[in-house]
Amino acid sequence: MVVTRKLTTIVLVLAVTTACGRRPTAAIDAARTARENVPAAAAQLAPDSMKVAQDAQAALDAELVAQDAKWIKSYDRTRELAAAARAASEKATADAMAAKGKADAAAAAVAAKEKAAAETRAKLAKTAVRVGGAIPSPKKTKDVPPVYPAIAKSNRIGGTVQVELTVGPDGKVVATRVLQSVPTLNQAALDAVEQWEYAPTRVKGVAVPVILNVAITFKP
Repeated sequence: MVVTRKLTTIVLVLAVTTACGRRPTAAIDAARTARENVPAAAAQLAPDSMKVAQDAQAALDAELVAQDAKWIKSYDRTRELAAAARAASEKATADAMAAKGKADAAAAAVAAKEKAAAETRAKLAKTAVRVGGAIPSPKKTKDVPPVYPAIAKSNRIGGTVQVELTVGPDGKVVATRVLQSVPTLNQAALDAVEQWEYAPTRVKGVAVPVILNVAITFKP
């Protein structure tokens, strides 16, 4: 009876040891596949999630090296790390795809805005008059100063952005176009001038759209 109990205990210990010592190949491969499927652009699109995924994979790799060096192996921790690495990589992929979707939507919105502005300029071109000569520059009634982009300010990037404005008969800016570009500052300049308003310009008593150029200067 005692011998039987001892044998049973030994068998159970061996079974547990064997189960713990069996390399979780499927889980490890799944983690590596998930890591390989993370888009290369994730480093830029989802840097925080990408860092977590890299750290999780590094922890898994380190655990595998540690277990390979042991005579009696236990892969319980490896299974946990493999699951964590897989989940982190899948999250990095999802976050990168979401960020790309937002970036694409923003780009599409900018393109649509530029197209609408071009159509407005074309529509008003037949009646719009350019400031100069007998056409005085309209008086600004609402001024919104540009916001200096933090990245440009920290890198001491300055310069002047020349912008062409098309002002509608009601005095509101209806279209803009950059004539002289400073890439890092262009959007800040446009964001400001698009909110400007002017007193309507009248020719022979009739309000007309006008075209004028303005300069937005950023001093570092």
